[in-house]
Amino acid sequence: MTHHSPLPIIPRAEVRPAWLAQHAEEALEPSLPIIDPHHHLADHNWGGYLAEDLLADVSSGHRIESTVFIQVGFAYRDSGPEPLRPVGETERVVQIAGRANALQDGTQVCAGIVGFAELSLGAGVEDVLAAHMEAGGGRFRGIRCHAAAHEKFQYGVMNAPPLHVYLNPCFREGFSQLARFGLSFDSWAYHTQLDELADLAKAFPETPIVIDHIGVPLGVGPYAGHRDAVFAEWKARLQHIARLPHVFIKLGGLGMSVFGFPFHERKQPPTSAELAQAWKPYIHTCIEIFGPKRCMFESNFPVDKGTCSYQVLWNAFKRITAGMSADEKRWLYRDTAANFYRL
Repeated sequence: MTHHSPLPIIPRAEVRPAWLAQHAEEALEPSLPIIDPHHHLADHNWGGYLAEDLLADVSSGHRIESTVFIQVGFAYRDSGPEPLRPVGETERVVQIAGRANALQDGTQVCAGIVGFAELSLGAGVEDVLAAHMEAGGGRFRGIRCHAAAHEKFQYGVMNAPPLHVYLNPCFREGFSQLARFGLSFDSWAYHTQLDELADLAKAFPETPIVIDHIGVPLGVGPYAGHRDAVFAEWKARLQHIARLPHVFIKLGGLGMSVFGFPFHERKQPPTSAELAQAWKPYIHTCIEIFGPKRCMFESNFPVDKGTCSYQVLWNAFKRITAGMSADEKRWLYRDTAANFYRL
């Protein structure tokens, strides 16, 4: 695929601090312990998101015990062998975590790290995984490979991966190395790709897999205006993949423009009550299908910060789970993530 994609580009929701500042809320259930198992760091993207930004968010009223950094193409090495360049991300995150955790005694920032390795290298990816493990200093937990691609559009300006990457034999040869290192796999793919992920998961029952961002039921491009049909298709695919007990799901990411919710286009940012109303059918469906012990809430910050603040995001989740038991909440907000990422 050439760098200049001929596909229409779906712009992402950009972070606008002044817009977000128009609406603030007190944290609901402030004593509920949370592990945030999905956030990124950035030098420039989303206006930059480094230690002070992350610490400001996690200390904004909710009880965030620890976090997991997820691969985002951040701070790759700019020299040396191409396959090893993503190890620079793990090195930089370890540095940032060390500084951030020395500054405060509340949240254990980046207690787990999920990096990138080009699994299509096949057996040759072994050296990359070993380098990540060494660089991670005990924090390295897994690999994420961006597979989110569609033949009709592109989301954001990232280079889209080739279609059907999860079916590629070289990719699978690389994937087979994860279990040897005791690593998990994060999948970032659209609802249209969930059957390919199910096929991959069936082939590797020993590797824990988590579906990021509820499996991204699309609401843009050819799916705009077809929310009910997409919901039904997405739900059926989740029911199919949930039969595999080593597959988990992250509840979040709905602040991304690719879901087709127009909150980021409004003059005023949404309240947690408005977000809860829009997101509840999706979150409840995931919990019904997978059960609380295989679901974990995620912030997906700073990406979802294009739609709402960190306080408002977790308030929306807490509104959605208002009727659930203390035990269910413990799994959804903390224990599933702690188990999956071995924190």
